Amino acid sequence: MSVSDFIAPFQSISGVIDLFTLILMEIVLGIDNIIFIAIICGQIADKKEAARARFFGLTLALVVRIILLSTISFIAHMVTPLFHLGEYGITGRGLILFGGGVFLLVKTTNEIYHKFKEADNEEKPNARKMTWIQAILQITIIDIVFSFDSIITAVGLSNNIPIMVMAVIVAMVVMLLFAPYVSEFIEKYPTLKMLALAFLVVIGLILFLEALEDAHILHLPEGVDIKTYAYIALAFSLTVEMLNIRMHNVKMKRNKG
Repeated sequence: MSVSDFIAPFQSISGVIDLFTLILMEIVLGIDNIIFIAIICGQIADKKEAARARFFGLTLALVVRIILLSTISFIAHMVTPLFHLGEYGITGRGLILFGGGVFLLVKTTNEIYHKFKEADNEEKPNARKMTWIQAILQITIIDIVFSFDSIITAVGLSNNIPIMVMAVIVAMVVMLLFAPYVSEFIEKYPTLKMLALAFLVVIGLILFLEALEDAHILHLPEGVDIKTYAYIALAFSLTVEMLNIRMHNVKMKRNKG
């Protein structure tokens, strides 16, 4: 593909609209990725190593997305059953969703369990600190799952490769810029961290259900996007939590005064 071929889609109004729509969609779909990376990097004792893991994690997510975009035809064939379990066809997409869903459910429920252990003084907060290499390995696993989901959505909205590549790059740059602030904010307020973990549990469950639906084991009502409902619920819960934090800060200032 020449430079002129790459630029051509951006010279029309429809192309620009598709680009901004995809950028917004990619940023929204990247929220769960940012939250997961924030949770993982919070387990790294050294702040410099945590920042390094966060940067490499998001950069890796960008690389994975671009690689997947270059293999659109391969992704299209991943909806074809690889094998059958009785009457149920198991696809490559289903396996990725299933594996990612189980990984998220196990990882986040285990993290919630240890948070309660720490709260009951049965476990020291620093007992489960990890190195940035360990963090990158875990981030890599979930990057593949979230990237796959992101690209499937991008392909559904546009079949123009240059627009999809540009949207992914812009969205990931935005996430790279804001991820440190998200991580600091989550770490600052324990209740927000628990909310983030609960959200990841929901996302893991959704991925698991989507894998079952992909194999036609489960049939969700047509037109029902449970992931959209999850994001709406997160937005509502986050709004309520922010109001609670604001109220708590006002009371603290009043008591000090």
